[in-house]
Amino acid sequence: MSNSLYDTLGVAKNASADEIKKAYRRLARQYHPDINKEAGAEEKFKEINAAYEILNDEKKRAQYDRYGDSMFGGQSFHDFSRNTGGADINDILKNIFGGGGFGGFGGGFSSSNNFRSGFGGFGGFEEDLDLQASVKIPFEKGILGGEHTIMMNNEQIKIKIPHGIKDGEKLRIRGKGKNFQGQKGDLILKVELQKSQEYEREDDDLYKKVEISLKTALFGDKISIHTPRKEVKVTIPPNSKNNQKIRLKGYGVQNRKTDLYGDMYLILNVKLPDLNTLDPEFVKILEEKLPKE
Repeated sequence: MSNSLYDTLGVAKNASADEIKKAYRRLARQYHPDINKEAGAEEKFKEINAAYEILNDEKKRAQYDRYGDSMFGGQSFHDFSRNTGGADINDILKNIFGGGGFGGFGGGFSSSNNFRSGFGGFGGFEEDLDLQASVKIPFEKGILGGEHTIMMNNEQIKIKIPHGIKDGEKLRIRGKGKNFQGQKGDLILKVELQKSQEYEREDDDLYKKVEISLKTALFGDKISIHTPRKEVKVTIPPNSKNNQKIRLKGYGVQNRKTDLYGDMYLILNVKLPDLNTLDPEFVKILEEKLPKE
């Protein structure tokens, strides 16, 4: 089966939607009538747009993947688009694929202005419609996810933060980019997680410093620990050492791809008492009895 629709955009049959979009944008800039004055550029541009409008639509792409160039009478899409006998290729493709057409492929492109109005702004301008920005997300919201409101171009936009998002990842907000002739781009936000005074994060694991008394370190105890989800009781074993780690299994970050939880590691910091606050007799005994090593 021929892949001539894919050949028109120079992509593989298994190309992703993003790969198809990037290929279209590159070719649209190259052959746009306002830029390319060579003979045949306008026809090539119409062919590129028609191919993109089919492959960019899941249902139409599925039809083409199933039936291939038999839909075009067995000829390649390149030949088909040039052998329409002056008919509007949009009307022909509507008949083939059914439904509401492709956004108005106007016939009779005698000038670039007619071209623009006929294509409703598809022509290589779509490249500039996406907006790039960064957004600061509270540390714990990056762990738990939830709604977050930002201001963009004097508009309040609510965005959904997925649980477990990592610093530097990007979120795409559909339809909140630039607007050109009725076509709206997307807002692409690069996530910057704010620092936490309480936790350090390494992938899906969390690290937290916990201060304990000398008595707790020596004799053990149960203490309450705040985690992003709830308070938990933790047993500190006797003879715990400074910087000793205690693992809380499953109290880390939930990975949004696997749904598995990371762990939390408590790093103990033993707080030594001020001798001036202790009973003098007790201090004397300590001085006499405590080992030097």
